[in-house]
Amino acid sequence: MTTEKIYILGIESSCDDTAASVMLNGRILSNIVASQKIHEEYGGVVPELASRAHQQNIVPVVDQALKKAGISKNQLHAVAFTRGPGLMGSLLVGTSFAKSLAYGLDIPLIDVNHMQAHILAHFIEEADFVKPPFPFLAMTISGGHTQIVKVSSYFDLEVIGETIDDAVGEAFDKSGKILGLGYPAGPEIDRRAKLGNPKAFKFTKPKVGGLNFSFSGLKTGILYFIQRETKVNPNFIEENINDICASIQYTIIGILIDKLKLATKETGITHIAIGGGVSANTGIRQALKDGEQKFGWTTYVPKFEYTTDNAAMIAIVGYLKYLEGHFSEQTISASPRLKI
Repeated sequence: MTTEKIYILGIESSCDDTAASVMLNGRILSNIVASQKIHEEYGGVVPELASRAHQQNIVPVVDQALKKAGISKNQLHAVAFTRGPGLMGSLLVGTSFAKSLAYGLDIPLIDVNHMQAHILAHFIEEADFVKPPFPFLAMTISGGHTQIVKVSSYFDLEVIGETIDDAVGEAFDKSGKILGLGYPAGPEIDRRAKLGNPKAFKFTKPKVGGLNFSFSGLKTGILYFIQRETKVNPNFIEENINDICASIQYTIIGILIDKLKLATKETGITHIAIGGGVSANTGIRQALKDGEQKFGWTTYVPKFEYTTDNAAMIAIVGYLKYLEGHFSEQTISASPRLKI
């Protein structure tokens, strides 16, 4: 894209991970993430605790990212940060730090949409990274979001389907809570699903028109099912945990794939890229691979470290915006409900 050496610092603080990344011309030099374990005690992210932890972590995380990249802050060309969507307190920490650093260094400030970043993570320069061609469909699935986006260019994105209630990550975590699994429950359900029969128990898929999703009804259905079965057999969960997890995961994957099939039919686009923390799920990855054989899709799955919340994805958007001269004013503020 350019022969000039351009260093971008990316900062991500939308939820409970404090992350910083240094990028050189689209290539990642460092990608540091400080996770917050304290939320496990509460079975979910506590916003006030998250923002306090960000305040403690952000300086050492940025310092570590610069040191690992082997550069000083004075070599940076711009600071990119997550403006939203996310938790307001968490976003404020990252936004305030990024604004102060950019102002102090007298370099451009670049705001980034967290959801756009999950999608554009596919354009990080990696030796074995195959980038999706425009236009493509992006399915972003995480603890807080479920969307299908038509991507015509880096900055031409259209949401064509999204959840009307719970996100897919919530469906995994809340189902896990019902089963007595720890938080986050998604990885444990995925692990146990490999040991169980996905057709042991049938759960009803919510009927939602078009390309939108709904997971709250499924969660309620799972709750009632467990309550009913444990009344008959108090040991039902313990005796059937792998089959229950396999059946829940099978149902959730079915909902996602059904919507993708409809999206490809409506748009005529068969290139599909996924992102977001839930895209680490092995069952979903396998279902997408199967879709290549069954439906003629070409699928794109980023490396694991670029699927969960991270600053490398913020840095790549910052780099692409830098090349276009899309800079932010110092008056910009965090936006917890920011749309693509």
